[in-house]
Amino acid sequence: MKSNNHQDLGLNPDTLPAHVAIIMDGNGRWAKQRMMNRVKGHEKGSETVRTIVTACRELGISNLTLYAFSTENWERPKAEVKALMSLLKKFIISERAELLEKGIRFNVIGQKHRLPEDVQAEINTTMRVTASNTAMTLNLALSYGAREEITTAVKSIAQKVKSGMISPDKVTTQSISDHLYTSNLPDPDLLIRTSGEYRISNFLLWQIAYAEIYISQTFWPDFTRQEFIEILKNYQQRDRRFGKV
Repeated sequence: MKSNNHQDLGLNPDTLPAHVAIIMDGNGRWAKQRMMNRVKGHEKGSETVRTIVTACRELGISNLTLYAFSTENWERPKAEVKALMSLLKKFIISERAELLEKGIRFNVIGQKHRLPEDVQAEINTTMRVTASNTAMTLNLALSYGAREEITTAVKSIAQKVKSGMISPDKVTTQSISDHLYTSNLPDPDLLIRTSGEYRISNFLLWQIAYAEIYISQTFWPDFTRQEFIEILKNYQQRDRRFGKV
């Protein structure tokens, strides 16, 4: 999208976030309000994913990370988890051609090995065929938990220290970042949570140290491109000091 289109939207293309992370919350409550099965909320939510991915690509936001399934979500009823995995597989297959066409690289962070094998296979295929795309990166956080991620990173670093590959005094914040799932990405500039909940929910705890946070009252299935643009406007009005004056 050209800069004059950004101006039409009231956005400055030079100060857009390089990385937006979203906690997509409210699918179940959206469905409950409508006397529907929770899975219907997840289905409607997948349409919102498509809308926001498209918006990011058009606006020139380089990285989008979506919290799709947490390590804690495995504790949900088995029928719901099974339906979510089926929906996830369907989404990955159906969006593959679109990701290729729009130059979007697909990536997954989290305990991918815990996902059903057929879902893993589709993830691996989509990651492989989009690996050379450079216009944007779409990250899905699946079976993801930040504490688990940090613990895994610490174990990896500890093993390298033990084997003499690195010395303890060479362990830095950067080296820790390099051992996280997001090592090839910039830290999020903006974290959005939908549905009005004021929680981080074990999401990117290390990476969001200086992210701007926006809480939307909207349930994820009702979240729109226009609200997303308004949040970006709000972000551009903030003074990011990173702890400085």
